Amino acid sequence: MAVRDHLRTLRLAAWLGWQIESNWARPALFLLYSFIRPIATTLILVIMYLIIKQDVSSDPAFFSYVYLGATFYMFVSSVVFGITYVIHADREHYQTLRNIYISPVSLYVYIIGRATGKVALAALAVVISMAFGILVLGLPFDPMLVDWPLFAIAMLLGLACLVSLGLALAGISMLTAKHSTSINEGVGGLVYLLCGAVFPITVLPAWGQAIGLMIPVTYWLELIRRSLYPGEGIAMLGGLQDFGDLTILSFLLASTLVFAALSLAMFHLADRNARRKGKLDMITTY
Repeated sequence: MAVRDHLRTLRLAAWLGWQIESNWARPALFLLYSFIRPIATTLILVIMYLIIKQDVSSDPAFFSYVYLGATFYMFVSSVVFGITYVIHADREHYQTLRNIYISPVSLYVYIIGRATGKVALAALAVVISMAFGILVLGLPFDPMLVDWPLFAIAMLLGLACLVSLGLALAGISMLTAKHSTSINEGVGGLVYLLCGAVFPITVLPAWGQAIGLMIPVTYWLELIRRSLYPGEGIAMLGGLQDFGDLTILSFLLASTLVFAALSLAMFHLADRNARRKGKLDMITTY
C-alpha cells in the first residue's frame, strides 16, 4: 500500500515538475527551445576549444574528453540544482510548501518526483548534444565499441549521487532566505572546476586534486568517458589512468553511498530545524 502511494506521488510530482519546467507551453514550442538550448551551450565550448586547438581533428581524444565532460555535466546542473530550487519555488514563488508538508505524501518522494522532469530534459539535452557533435562536429563515435553495461551502471549510480547531493542542498535551502540560486552557482562552479569536467584534474594543484578525488562526479564522468570510448586513449587523460574500470566503479559506489547517507542526515536535520524555527512558510522575497 505504501509503495503504491509513493509511486502515485512520484508520478504526480513528475507531471507537475514537467509542467513547471515547460511553463505550460505548447509541446512543439518547448521542444524547439529544448533543441536549440543544448546546441547553443555546446557551441560556446567548441569555440573555446577551437581557439586553443585550432582544429577538432588535431587531437580527437582530447576533444572527446572535453566534449563528453561538458555534455554530461548538464545532468549535474539540471538534477542537483533543480532539486534545490524546488524548495525555493514551492516556499517563495508558489507558497505551497506548507501544503505539501500537511498532505499525506512523502516529502522525499515528492522532491525526487519534481526532479524527474529535470532528468528528462537533461537526458534530451545530452542526446541532442551528442548527435550534434557526431553529425556536425565530427566527434568520433562507434556504438558497437561502447561498453553499454558499464555505461548503464555508471549512469544509475551517477544519478543516485546527484539526487543525494541535491537533497543535501535542498535541506540547506530550507534554512536560508532567497539564496538558493547563489548556493547552486557556488557549488556548481566548485564541482565543475574540481571534478575534471573539461580538463584533467592533474592540472590542478595538489590540494585541488585531493578534493577532486573526493567528489563522486569525478569518478562518474571518468566512467562515462571510458564506457563510451573504451581503450587507453581517453583513459590516459583524466588523471585516473592507474585505476581500472572496476576500481573506479567501486570508488563511485562507495562515495555515492556516503553522499546518500550524509544528504539524508543533512536533510533530516535541516527539516527539523526549519520546523522548529517556523521557516517552512516564511516568505523572504525581497
